[in-house]
Amino acid sequence: MKKTDKLHFNPSDFFVKACLFEASLILVAILLGWMADIDPFADIYFSESAIAYGMLGTVPLFLMFVALEHVEKESFKKIRRLLLETLGPGLHRYHWTDLFILALIAGISEELLFRGVVQPWLETRWGGLTGLVASNVIFGLVHAVTPLYAVLAGLVGIYLGASLDYEGHRNLLIPIIIHSLYDFLAFVMLMRAYRAGRSSL
Repeated sequence: MKKTDKLHFNPSDFFVKACLFEASLILVAILLGWMADIDPFADIYFSESAIAYGMLGTVPLFLMFVALEHVEKESFKKIRRLLLETLGPGLHRYHWTDLFILALIAGISEELLFRGVVQPWLETRWGGLTGLVASNVIFGLVHAVTPLYAVLAGLVGIYLGASLDYEGHRNLLIPIIIHSLYDFLAFVMLMRAYRAGRSSL
């Protein structure tokens, strides 16, 4: 067995298991919120401006993703290989609408947990800036497929945490939209790259 084989999802049940795992984080957010006396849904407000900020806020992250695709340093190549080897076999079997559903579930669940509970909890204990940074150190660590990926995820988390206050008041809908759209676009690019690699064999 190759070393990387252990990292593969089973492509046949990737979608269901990924959706269930991400959805389970909503229950974690509710439980932790109950323990910390924080309602993870309290700061979700639907407005046209929040949707606009969310869509516009996705652009810098997606441009970063595209730019990093062309970085030739080995540490970045390793991340690209790892994502293609682990997610590619599962993603390429599905329609873009399935990828959108998965991205939406991931965006909602992870934002409810990290920006809806963990960040405000740490902010009340340590202050705004420290709470923002500390919560996203945790966010980076739980995404630590490589050390560099953990750093990048932590920086993305800080960006998402800062987007909470784009409207001048806290609105969790903004990072939910940014996170969901970013994941969707990244999934589509990974799917296309994996299919292109298969067709060239």
